[in-house]
Amino acid sequence: MSDAVVIIPARGGSKRIPGKNIRPFNGKPIIAYSIEAAKRSGLFRRILVSTDSDEIAAIAEAHGAECPFRRPPDLSNDTASTASVVLHGLDWLEEQGELPAAVCCLYATAPFVQPEDLRVGFDLLRETGCSAAFTVTSFEAPIFRALKITDVGSLAMIWPENEMKRSQELPAAFHDAGQFYWLDVPRFRQGQRIFAADARPIVLPRWRVQDIDTPEDWQRAELLHGVLAERGLISV
Repeated sequence: MSDAVVIIPARGGSKRIPGKNIRPFNGKPIIAYSIEAAKRSGLFRRILVSTDSDEIAAIAEAHGAECPFRRPPDLSNDTASTASVVLHGLDWLEEQGELPAAVCCLYATAPFVQPEDLRVGFDLLRETGCSAAFTVTSFEAPIFRALKITDVGSLAMIWPENEMKRSQELPAAFHDAGQFYWLDVPRFRQGQRIFAADARPIVLPRWRVQDIDTPEDWQRAELLHGVLAERGLISV
């Protein structure tokens, strides 16, 4: 076990999917998958859930996490950033005399997260000396040939200079997989940014990434998760 701490943000006021952070997902509260992956990774001396909700806290604690503080209202609204929530948790740890050298921010709605990915991120942070490492995956189609709908309703290329280029001539593009972020604590507290200039990628296959923002996303994620678990392609 390392000196690292994981902070799982889980506020109570989700609007698009009510009760999102503790809603049942293939048989158990969705936050349980993140807590259990953190436990199985063997990396963390503390698994903290940052929440403003006593109900979320009770469920998180039942699955093995700690909820020793409550998140203040100004960090529990739609505009609060992930960085500010992590900084609040680190401030609390500092008050306890337990500030770690590395912290992992792990989302509560990341049922595809695997312990080995958490370990890969920790090793990247330790071995490369980077200030951040987080999960990414590739876009399904070349974004540099993306289209837009103009004001008059016609189609136009966003980057028309790429019209005659073949897909293999264009650079690969990636997006945040929305699972977790490893952060070097001293540098993160100084810059207060997750997307650091020297951030390293933990590249995941597209079939193991699903953003969950709408009920349709939720349904798709449950179906995909069930198939992957049945075939032994993810541990649950």
